Formats: sequence, C-alpha cells, structure tokens
Amino acid sequence: MSAAAIYARYSSDRQRGASIEDQVRLCGERAAREGWRIKGTYTDHAVSGESLLRPGIQALLKDALAGRFDLIVTESLDRISRDQEDIAGVYKRLRFADVRIVTLSEGEIGELHVGLKGTMGALYLRDLADKTRRGLRGRVEAGRSGGGNSYGYDVVVKASTAGEPDRGERRTNEEQAAVVRRIFTA
Repeated sequence: MSAAAIYARYSSDRQRGASIEDQVRLCGERAAREGWRIKGTYTDHAVSGESLLRPGIQALLKDALAGRFDLIVTESLDRISRDQEDIAGVYKRLRFADVRIVTLSEGEIGELHVGLKGTMGALYLRDLADKTRRGLRGRVEAGRSGGGNSYGYDVVVKASTAGEPDRGERRTNEEQAAVVRRIFTA
C-alpha cells in the first residue's frame, strides 16, 4: 500500500468556488479506489502555477524529499506548475526521491508528460498574458482604468443594464487631486 499526498491549487479568486475542496475530494476518491493511504493534503489558494514560490507546493516538496510519502495525487500536472523548467525540476527531484506523481487527468506522470504538458503550460501562460494585455489595452483606449486604483481617483461602483458589475470607471477625488496638483506645480 502506497503512502500518498494530495496536492490542489487554484489560480485566482474568480476560481474559488469549491475548487480546492473538489480537487481534494476527487483525489481522495482515487486514492481510496487504489488503496493508497493519505499522509497529507497540501493546497495553494489563489496563487498562479507560474511560480514555485507557493507555501503549499514548498511544504509538499519538503515532505516528499523527507520520505513522508511515495506518491503525489493531483488533478493534473498543471496544478503542480505551469512553468516548463519548474515542472521538469520538480519531476527530477521527486524521481530521485522515489516519489511518483499520479494525476486524475493524465495518470502516472513520466518524461513524456513533463515535456508535453510543460510546453502546453508555458504556451497557455504566454497566451493568457497576451490576452490580458490586449484586454487591458482595450479598456485603457475606451477611457477606463487598466486595473487597480491611482491616488487622486475614486472607483465608480455601478452595474450594467444586465445587472453585471461595470468595472473600470473612475471619478476624480478632488481632495486628493489637489495634493497631486500641488506636487506637480511646486
């Protein structure tokens, strides 16, 4: 009987839903079917898979290398990382420690998965970045905020005719704007 750990992650608050709970539940069901004993569950909430600087994945790797378990169960390889170099490094370190990765979507992970899924993850991130920049540029060209809020402005909260939040409009905060004007005219 293998000793297993479950790893789950979601990227942003928009994905919160029951994402972590669903991933853990499904991985736990797979472990039960296979007869694997769960030794720990590791999670990262609202953190991109673009970096390994996540507390959950760092704890998982530390415990894996310490021999706490010999198998990691996760929904898919992109939950561990979307970065090609990182996923290859994680796989190499885990393989050295005799820790296997099994995903619900790909099955047991091997070099081919690491190469293909690592490439697909990297392409996904680049495509997402391009679409995000395109969307932000469109918002700015439409006279809206590209994100965040600047000193001297207030966020205008209102809904569209469909009842959805209408984001990106700002209104000058005259008190703060006076400070900005004073700084630039001094």
